Amino acid sequence: MIFYKEERLAIFIDGANLYGAARSLGFDIDYRRLLDLFAKKGRLIRAFYYTTLIEDQEYSPIRPLIDWLDYNGYSMVTKPLREYTDSQGRRRVKGNVDIDLAIDALEMADRADHILLFSGDGDFKRLVEAIQRKGVRVTVVSTIKSSPPMVSDELRRQADNFVELAELSPHIQRMNAPNRTVAAPATAPETEDGDGDEATPQASAYARTA
Repeated sequence: MIFYKEERLAIFIDGANLYGAARSLGFDIDYRRLLDLFAKKGRLIRAFYYTTLIEDQEYSPIRPLIDWLDYNGYSMVTKPLREYTDSQGRRRVKGNVDIDLAIDALEMADRADHILLFSGDGDFKRLVEAIQRKGVRVTVVSTIKSSPPMVSDELRRQADNFVELAELSPHIQRMNAPNRTVAAPATAPETEDGDGDEATPQASAYARTA
């Protein structure tokens, strides 16, 4: 990783994407350790965390994590995830936080020297290009060691730096965490584009606090 002490750093975490990447590598993230790690790399000015919440759900398993992050140095951005049944009777969900992350990152690019994007979503390639045109470096954190890889090749090529999440794990994983088997819901709802990624964390152990 290439960092300079004088750099103003900003962190943008795609919650569902980072959760999926860490789960594929078999570890849980300690978000306090993550924040501490990058606070030592430069002048950390803001850390954003983006996630969706199922609308009208009486209790969300991710709520404890959201509350903990909100009180411990992260700026939380949440959006309702609306469930519905399509014409073929399949449960689907609609909603994501990509546009919120993109807008915030572009605004923060005027105040930062280096942006860290914790996501492997190829849709962010154009966002990275736009940030770079402002003279800001972008580091993408994800993994190519999962099967299949969690980061798109286009996003990885566009970034100034790529950090392999597996290599970060000794510095950001939860210590002495019990072994767990994370089960998907019996009938996993699908996102509007059919990939199901946004819904899975809502029915998992995604909400563990650090």
